[in-house]
Amino acid sequence: MEKRFIYAFEDGNKDMKSLLGGKGANLAEMTKIGLPVPPGFTVSTEACNAYYKNDKKIDDEIINELFDHLEMLENKIGKKFGSNEHPLLVSVRSGSVFSMPGMMDTILNLGLNDETVVALSIATGNERFAYDSYRRFIQMFSDVVLNIPKYKFEHILDKEKDMHHLVMDTELTVQNLKNIIQDYKELVKKEWRKDFPQEPKEQLLMAVKAVFDSWNNPRAMVYRELHEIPHHLGTAVNIQSMVFGNMGNTSGTGVAFTRNPSTGENKLFGEFLMNAQGEDVVAGIRTPQSIAHLKNVMPEAYDQFVSVANLLENHYKDMQDIEFTIENSKLYLLQTRNGKRTATAAINIAVEMVEEGIIDRNTALMRIEPMQLDQLLHPTFEEKALNEVEKIAQGLPASPGAATGRVYFNAHDVVKAVGEGEKAILVRQETSPEDIEGMVACEGILTARGGMTSHAAVVARGMGKCCVAGCGEIKVDETSKMFKVDGAVYKEGDFISLDGNTGNVYKGSIPTKEPELSGNFGKLMEWADQVRTLKIRTNADTPRDAVTAVKFGAEGIGLCRTEHMFFEEERIPAVRQMIVAKNQEERMVALDKLLPYQKEDFVGIFTAMGERPVTVRLLDPPLHEFLPHSDEDIRMLAEQIHMDMKTLKETVEELKEFNPMLGHRGCRLAITYPEIYEMQVKAIIMAAIEVKKEKNIDVEPEIMVPLIGHEKELGIIKELIVATANKIIEASDVQITYMIGTMIEVPRAALTADEIAVHAEFFSFGTNDLTQMTYAFSRDDSGKFIGEYRKKEIFEKDPFQRLDQVGVGKLMKIALELGKAARPDIKLGICGEHGGDPDSIDFCHRIGLHYVSCSPYRVPIARLAAARAAVIKIDQ
Repeated sequence: MEKRFIYAFEDGNKDMKSLLGGKGANLAEMTKIGLPVPPGFTVSTEACNAYYKNDKKIDDEIINELFDHLEMLENKIGKKFGSNEHPLLVSVRSGSVFSMPGMMDTILNLGLNDETVVALSIATGNERFAYDSYRRFIQMFSDVVLNIPKYKFEHILDKEKDMHHLVMDTELTVQNLKNIIQDYKELVKKEWRKDFPQEPKEQLLMAVKAVFDSWNNPRAMVYRELHEIPHHLGTAVNIQSMVFGNMGNTSGTGVAFTRNPSTGENKLFGEFLMNAQGEDVVAGIRTPQSIAHLKNVMPEAYDQFVSVANLLENHYKDMQDIEFTIENSKLYLLQTRNGKRTATAAINIAVEMVEEGIIDRNTALMRIEPMQLDQLLHPTFEEKALNEVEKIAQGLPASPGAATGRVYFNAHDVVKAVGEGEKAILVRQETSPEDIEGMVACEGILTARGGMTSHAAVVARGMGKCCVAGCGEIKVDETSKMFKVDGAVYKEGDFISLDGNTGNVYKGSIPTKEPELSGNFGKLMEWADQVRTLKIRTNADTPRDAVTAVKFGAEGIGLCRTEHMFFEEERIPAVRQMIVAKNQEERMVALDKLLPYQKEDFVGIFTAMGERPVTVRLLDPPLHEFLPHSDEDIRMLAEQIHMDMKTLKETVEELKEFNPMLGHRGCRLAITYPEIYEMQVKAIIMAAIEVKKEKNIDVEPEIMVPLIGHEKELGIIKELIVATANKIIEASDVQITYMIGTMIEVPRAALTADEIAVHAEFFSFGTNDLTQMTYAFSRDDSGKFIGEYRKKEIFEKDPFQRLDQVGVGKLMKIALELGKAARPDIKLGICGEHGGDPDSIDFCHRIGLHYVSCSPYRVPIARLAAARAAVIKIDQ
C-alpha cells in the first residue's frame, strides 16, 4: 500500500495526534461529530520529518498528494483555488503534537492576488472586505514566510491612518486599502528583491515549507527544551477553507475557554470582536468584548456557541480552548484543544469534574502535572507589578518562589541586616556550608556559579527558599561588596528581586503574595494518598523544616544532614577546635561541647516528627569545609581556641585536599576519628530517650552511615554505633529500638550490596553522589558543559535533576536485588535530589523502593507523582 502523507479532516480522529498534530486531530474529531468546521486537510508530521530527511525539500510525491487534496476541497466547497470567479481561499496553520507557542503564526486568506481579490469583491458584493483581506494576507505571508518584520507593514498602515485622521482599522476606505496594498507590495520588492508571489499554488507550497521550517526555529527549540518535548516529533500543517469574520457587522471572531483558565470557575471565559479576523483579538489594536456580551450582539450565535462549548467539554472530558468565527451570522469552529491553565485552575477543574461525574479520581490525578504544584507552595510576585520593573539578568530557576530584598554579600551581613528588620538577598559567587546562617535568614539566594543541584540550589529547595543559581551574567565582587551586570553596578543595600520560577532577576523591590492552598488541593492530595504505594519522606535538618514537611504530608524524614547543625555561630568554634585538635584527648574536649547542641537538635526534630521514622546521616562533608581560610578569620579562631596563629594556619593548610569530595569525608572520618560518630550516636540516642520519657513519643531512629564503599567499613562503624547506643540505653530505664543502615552512593557499594546488606538494615540511595561518581562529573562544575551536552542531545535532561535510569538506575537495581537477596526485609529508599523529581519517582516506584525522600516543599509534588506512578501501573 502506498504511503499516505495527507488526511482530509473527515479521515482522522482525536486519537491520531502523533500523525495529525493536536490541532489536526481535533479538527478531524469535531468534523466527525458533526460540528460546523470549515472543510480542510492536514499534512502529517511524517511529511515534516520526510522534508528534513530530504535536505529541506518537499518530495514530489507529497506535492502531488497536496494538490489532489486541494482539488477534493474545491469540489466540497464549490469554489476554485486561484479562480477569477469564485476563488477558494485557505488558512495555513502549524499543528504540533503538543501545543507549542513559538512556532509559525497563522496565515489567513491565502490564495489572494491582484486578480482573485477582484473576483472576491464581485462574488461577495463587498469590495472593502476583499481588499481588507488582501492587505492582511500580504502582511501575514510576508512576515511568516518571507521574514519581513511585521512592524514595517504596521508603519505603512499607521501612516495611511494618520494621513486621513483615522483611528480604527475598520474606518479604512477601499481607496485607503488599495494605497496600503500598493505600499506593501513595494516594501516586499525592496526587502525580498522579488515581487510578492501571485501564483496561489506557489503561495501554498511556500507556506507549507515555512511551517516545516518553524519546527526548528530558535523559539520553538527553546520551548521544547523547557517543556521536555522531543525534537523528533515534527509538526503537521493544517490547510482549511476560509470563513470570514471581517465581512461586516454580522461577522466576527473570538477565542473562549469553557472554564476560567486562571481560577477554574465553571463559566465561559473569553473575548470576541465583530468585523474582525483572528489576529485582531490578540493584537491589541481594538479592545475585545467579553464573550458574555455576544448574547446581546448575536443571541442565536451565542446560544449555539454555548451549546457547542458544553458538547466539546463533555466529549473531550476536559476544559477546552475554542477558536471560532462568525460569518454572516453563522458560527464556525476553527480549533479546540485542552486549554492551558494555572495550577490553581488545574486542581479546581480536575476536582470539580470528578464531583460533576465527568471524570474519575485517577483521571483527575493524571490531569495535574506534579511540578505545577510548585506554583501553589511558594510566594509569587504580583503580576501587575512585574510589568513595571526592569529585568536585569537571568539565571537558572533553582528553587521556586519570589523574593525581594536588599543585597548582601556574606552570611554575617545578612544575619545582621535581618536582625535589624531588613529583608535581605544573599548574593554569592557560589555558596558553601559556611553560608548556612545567611541562607536561613535571607529571603532568597542569587549565585553567579553553580547548577540546579549546586549547594545553593539543594539547600534552598530544602528550606523552601527562592534561589536563582548559575547567573553568569552577573560579576560578583564579594570583597568590594558589589556585583555588575551590563555595566550597571549593584552595591550592598540595593534592592533586587528574584523569581525562582523563571530564573529572572529584577531591579528594585516587587510586592509578593503568599500561596493559598484551597480545599480542592486537600481533596486531590487525599485521592493521591489513597492510590500511591510509595511512602513520602522529607530531607529536613531542623525542627522548622520538619514541621513544614509534616504540614505538606511527609511521613518521615529520609535524610537529616547533621553537618548543617554545626554551622551556627555558637557552635562553629567548637567544631573547628575539634577539627584542628592534635590528639584524641583534645578532640574529646571539643566534642563534649558539641554533644548538648546535637542532642537538642534531635530532640526538636524527633518532637516535630512525632512517631514518624527519622533517618539521621552521620557527618559527611570533608572537614576543611568547616575551617576558615582568610588570615583574619584564622586569627580570630586562634584567639577563640587559644592556639598559636602560625600553628593553626599550618594545620588548616595540612587539612586542605586536592579533591575533597573524593577525600577524607563520610565514613572515612569515623574510621580515622571514631569519636566524632560516637558523639553523634550518643546525641541521637539520648534525644530519643528524652523525647520518650518527657513527651511519650516512641522514636525509632535510623542511623545512616554515609559513603560506604566496602562492607568492612560498615562492619567496623556498626560495632561502634551498637556499643555506644546500647551502653546508653542500658543505663536508662527506657527501651529504645534503632536501625543502622547506609547510603548507597559509591558505585562499589551498589555492586557489592549483598555483602553490605549483612550489616545494613536499610539502604538509602544517595543519588547526588552516585550520579557524580558514576559519571565522574562534579555536580558543582558540570553546569559549564551540561548545556552543550543537552544541545547535542547526549542528554535529554541534566542527570543531576532527573535520574539517569540507564546507568545510575542500573546500579540502583543491582543494589536493590543484591540487598534483598541477602536481607529480604531490607528497607529501601532514596534521599538524593531525584527524590523530588516526578520522572525519577516513577522509576523508584517501578523498581520497588519503599519510599522517596525530598525537600519539604516538594512533598506534595512527590505525593502526586507517586500516585500517578501507581495509576500508570494499574492502567498497564
